[in-house]
Amino acid sequence: MKTTEQFLPSSFSTHDVFNQAPPFAGINLYACDPALREAVEREGAGWAGAGLAELGARLGTAESLALGDLANRHPPALHAFDPQGRRVDNIEFHPAWHALLGQMIAAGAHAAPWDTPRAGAQVARAAQYLLFGQVENGTQCPVTMTYASVPALRQHPAIAARWLPKILSRQYDPRALPVTQKTGALVGMGMTEKQGGTDVRANTTTATLVDADEGRYSIVGHKWFFSVPHADAHLILARLDVGGPLSCFLVPRFLDDGSLNAIRIQRLKDKLGNCSNASGEVEFCGASGWMIGAPGRGIPTILEMGSHTRLDCVLGSAGIMRAALCHALHHARGRAAFGRMLADQPLMQNVLADLALESEAATVFALRLARCFDEKDDPVQAMLGRLLTPAGKYWICKRAPGFCFEAMEVMGGNGYVEEGPLARRYREAPVNSIWEGSGNVMCLDLLRAIGKAPGAARAALAAELAPAAARAPALARYADQLRLDLDTESGNEHGARALAERVVTAVQGALLVLHAPKVVSDAFVHSRIAMPPGGAYGRLPGGIDCAAILARALQT
Repeated sequence: MKTTEQFLPSSFSTHDVFNQAPPFAGINLYACDPALREAVEREGAGWAGAGLAELGARLGTAESLALGDLANRHPPALHAFDPQGRRVDNIEFHPAWHALLGQMIAAGAHAAPWDTPRAGAQVARAAQYLLFGQVENGTQCPVTMTYASVPALRQHPAIAARWLPKILSRQYDPRALPVTQKTGALVGMGMTEKQGGTDVRANTTTATLVDADEGRYSIVGHKWFFSVPHADAHLILARLDVGGPLSCFLVPRFLDDGSLNAIRIQRLKDKLGNCSNASGEVEFCGASGWMIGAPGRGIPTILEMGSHTRLDCVLGSAGIMRAALCHALHHARGRAAFGRMLADQPLMQNVLADLALESEAATVFALRLARCFDEKDDPVQAMLGRLLTPAGKYWICKRAPGFCFEAMEVMGGNGYVEEGPLARRYREAPVNSIWEGSGNVMCLDLLRAIGKAPGAARAALAAELAPAAARAPALARYADQLRLDLDTESGNEHGARALAERVVTAVQGALLVLHAPKVVSDAFVHSRIAMPPGGAYGRLPGGIDCAAILARALQT
C-alpha cells in the first residue's frame, strides 16, 4: 500500500494544486450510463439511441455544464413597469437560461410524443428529460408544463387548433408578443391560492362569461404559485359561481390586439432552489380566459395534465440523483486520502455503491413508468401507471435530498461550497417532492387508485412482479406480503407512506432482478428487500462486490 507521502509531488510551491479530481466535463452523459442505455432499449425506444448519444455528448461538455451554473447564479428579475410607467410585467433572464431552454425545445423534450407519436416515444422523451436533469433543473419546469398541457388543450378543438402548432414547434421564442405573432409558445400552470394550497377546493377565483360568441370569461382572483409567469398562456382553475365547482381556463399572457392581459405579477418567489426559474404570485384583475373541458370539470381536466407533470417529477429527481452520483464518484476516483484513492477504500466503496444502486433503481423505475404512458391503451399498463405515478412521485422524489447530501459528503468541503457541483443539486432536490402534490397527497392518491379498482390493482402489480419473484426468493416473499398489504392497507391513511415505499421498492427490485447484472440485483435485494428499511447509505452487507457496481455506474 502506498503511503500518503507517495502521492505528493517531488517539489511544490505555496500554491501548486495537486490531489484534486479534474473537472467533470467532456463526458457523454448517455454513453457513460449503461443502466439508462439498457432501459431505453428494453422499454421500447431503442430507435432513439443515436440521438440520445448525441444529446448526451453535447450536454456533457464544459460549456453546457457551465450554462447551468450561470443560469442559477443570475436568477430572473421582475420588471413590472417600463420607464414611462406602463405595466409590462417583463421577467429578465440570464442568456444561459435562454440557451438551455432553447436546447430543450429544439430537442423536442416538450413535444415529441405528441407531434411524432410512435412506439416508445414517451420513453425516448423521458430519457432526454433525465439527461437534461443532470445539467440544469429550472429550465425543466416550463418544458414540463408545456408538454403536460397538450392532452388538456386537445379537449377544446378550437383552442387546440390555435395554440398547438405554436406549442409543438421546435423553435424557442422568448419574445413578449401575442401567440399569433410567435414561432413557438410555452404554457404554465396556476392552481394554488393562499388560503388553500394543495386543497384547490378552497380556491376563490371566479370566472364570469362576458362574450358568449367568443367564449370569453373575465377572471378575478389570485394564484399564490404561478408556474412560469412569463409563459405565453396558463391553465388555471376558477369557479363560475361563488361556491360552485371549479372549471379549467386557458389564460393567455397577451391578447390578440397586442395588449397585456390583466394578469398582474405581484412578485417572484425567493426560493430555496430552482433559482434559475421564475415562480410568481399573481392577481387576475378581469383577465380574459377561455374554458377548457366541461363546466365544473376543472379538477379532472387538470389531473390529466398532473399525471404527466408527476412523471416528470420522477424523471427530474432521477436526473438529479444521477448527476450527484457522477460528481461524487468522479471525485472519489481522482482524489487520494490516507494512502489510497477514495474510490478504492472499502467504506467509501460501500457508500458509493449504495448510492449507485439507488440511482440505477430510480432510472429503471422512471423509464418503466414512462412505458406505461406509451401503452396507456392497454388496461394493465394504464392501471400500473395509475399506481406507480403517485407512488414513484412520493418515493423517488423523497429519496433525492438525502441522496444529494450523501454525495455532497463524499466530496467534503468541495461538495459544500456553491462553486462546486452539488450545493445547487442539494438545494434543488426537494422541489419535486413538494411541487405537483406533496408526499402525503401522492400516498393518498395511491390509496384512492387501489380503492377504486382493487382487483385490477392487484393484478397489475402481480403481473409486473411475478417473473422476477420466481428468480429471487426474498423478492417473492416481499411481493407476497405486498399483495396482502394491498388488501389490508388500502384504506389505512396512517400507513400510506410505507405502502407507497414498498410498491416502488418491489418494482425496482423486479426490474433489476430481470435486467441488471447479478451483482447489482443481488445487492439491491439484500439491502432494500431482505434487510429492514432505513438507515444511512453505506449499509451494504458483506460479500457484495462494490468495485464491480462502481465500474458499471460511471463508464468513462
